Amino acid sequence: MLPGMAIRPELLEVLARRALTEDSARPEAVARLHERGGRTARENLAELVDEGSFVEYGRFVTAAQSQRRPLEELLDRTAADGIVGGLATVDGHPVAALSYDYLVMAGTQGMRGHRKTDRLLDVIDRLRVPTVFFAAGGGGRPGDTDIPLVSALDVTTFAAWARLSGRVPRIAVVEDNCFAGNAVIAGCSDLIVATERASLGMGGPAMIAGGGLGDVAAADVGPIEVMEANGVVDVVARDDDAVGTARKLLSYFLGRTTAWTAPDQAPLREAVPEGERTAYDLLPIVETLCDEDSVTVLRPGFAPELLTALGRIEGRTVGVVGNDTRHWAGAVTADAGDKAARFLQLCDAHGFPVVSLVDTPGMMVGPDAERTGLVRHTSRLLVAAARMEVPLLGVVLRRGYGLGAQAMLGGSTHEPLMTIAWPGAHLGAMGLEGAVRLSMRRELEEIANPDEREARVRELTAYAQAHSTALEVARHFEIDDVVDPAETRGILARLLDAADRDGRLVGSGRPVDTW
Repeated sequence: MLPGMAIRPELLEVLARRALTEDSARPEAVARLHERGGRTARENLAELVDEGSFVEYGRFVTAAQSQRRPLEELLDRTAADGIVGGLATVDGHPVAALSYDYLVMAGTQGMRGHRKTDRLLDVIDRLRVPTVFFAAGGGGRPGDTDIPLVSALDVTTFAAWARLSGRVPRIAVVEDNCFAGNAVIAGCSDLIVATERASLGMGGPAMIAGGGLGDVAAADVGPIEVMEANGVVDVVARDDDAVGTARKLLSYFLGRTTAWTAPDQAPLREAVPEGERTAYDLLPIVETLCDEDSVTVLRPGFAPELLTALGRIEGRTVGVVGNDTRHWAGAVTADAGDKAARFLQLCDAHGFPVVSLVDTPGMMVGPDAERTGLVRHTSRLLVAAARMEVPLLGVVLRRGYGLGAQAMLGGSTHEPLMTIAWPGAHLGAMGLEGAVRLSMRRELEEIANPDEREARVRELTAYAQAHSTALEVARHFEIDDVVDPAETRGILARLLDAADRDGRLVGSGRPVDTW
């Protein structure tokens, strides 16, 4: 507006009404939220997106409660009907961003808010833009009177959000209590970031009490330590780093970057201990194979025997799965099967090649393991891998035994685009000592002296090890190569270049299982 130019009354009315939707119109409520460690919807969105890039939808909407509240109260207490959303850019890339507003009736979902959300979800589907949704809130709001309702079940938001699975990347951020319908928004997302203050649940305290289940504090419904251990939350962030974590996760979906640094690869030669009984931390190997500072581990507290992470190799996003020998010796458990299968679906849907780092004695075995539904849960990993359209690259670090190793390699050693092994690796149909005890059972039973019997087991196991080395397996062409560990990153990069010529690395677009 030019200096000295008068503001027309209709514009003045718009500007005044717009001011009522800003945080500055609610200083006391904002202060109370800050005191309990929270942030406003507009603060979160401002930190997430590039400055000046946000184009908002439905700013002037108010709750459908004209029969209960005067207009002034609706404008003051129900700004934007509790949800702020629109299009923006992050690092110059188009995205969508939505946030329930905890200052408006605890972030509950109003009927007009649902219409706003549906409008944006339609735009997101048309444009296929990655989306970040700040999901905290108290669920459905029963007090909207302007729209005739009986069951309030005729809401299309949840189906519309779920239908985007595989079509666009969707990241949910949970910084506070997140119950009922708000929890569904989080649960249907591809990735969930939550803070230490978060509590998630399909029903909040009122619903729990109404169901005759007693009085439960909001913080105790689904505290973060529970949600991290059971696999609901992918990444736990500090209260002041939730948005930064969401930006990092979002960056994996925004294309290849030219700004990357390769770590020194020489330490990989000593990264795996000699022998088979010493556990080790897999993460340093992942961080060395990937570009510096590019790795984010997902669901670390759930099924820790299997690591899943996003990272980059020469600027290109990759998924990494690997056996963590510090837990169950790296065996594939029922939970590990679920965790890996879902991760493969995520990578496949969005075009991320997968690097599988194998060091496993096989599938978990025993009556206790079978009671977990092991047969079906571990088979999910095989089905997910078999359906992948993105390349799978296999690296056998030390042990590749039995069905567990086959599952980690997509079904067999020649299912991946390439399967390589490190020099100390051994591969076999099962753990070598177990194979000796099974195949030589009669001979061993004939040795009466227990010490002599165990000495014979050791002798036969050593013989089996000598004939199951990576070099021997490669000599029979059951794997593609045995390499210097320090060469691994370069080999993976060249394979990815070959797979991505002419931009062929695109996602399948198939839905991603929520679990």
